[in-house]
Amino acid sequence: MSSKDRERLKVLHEVKKRHITQEQAGKELALSARRVREWLRRMKARGDRVMVHGLRGKPSNRRLPKALKARAVKLFAQQKQARQWHDYGPTLAAEELAAEYGLKVGKETLRKWLLEAGWWKARRARVERVHLWRRRRARWGELLQWDSSTHAWLEGRGPAAVSDRHD
Repeated sequence: MSSKDRERLKVLHEVKKRHITQEQAGKELALSARRVREWLRRMKARGDRVMVHGLRGKPSNRRLPKALKARAVKLFAQQKQARQWHDYGPTLAAEELAAEYGLKVGKETLRKWLLEAGWWKARRARVERVHLWRRRRARWGELLQWDSSTHAWLEGRGPAAVSDRHD
């Protein structure tokens, strides 16, 4: 049980002893009074184990079968050794497994399995430098640009916008 769960359990015991109200407990735990009542009802049935989720420590109900895992890793290893998938990563391998063998496995699941089996090494993503900073200019105003366009930008309503000044 985590420390947060223990704190919640203390508050529930305070409510049970009638030292504080359900409303106060709800405010203290940042929960509704209705949720506090629900936990108290469950506490009567399960005792202090009310805070521990029923599936804690058990495998997920959504876990894929071990046979599927073994087959996917085995096929990847065979293709890798046959030099057909020598440069495939988990994403492309997952797509190929689905297309060629009918094994539908998520790319991240396959990546995790390949890491466990030693067929894939985790690498940091290469981050491209999006913006390279340039050196600061020596003095203020040095970045004034010189416009050499001879186009009549003001269409005869004013002087030409061509600047022949270039400091």
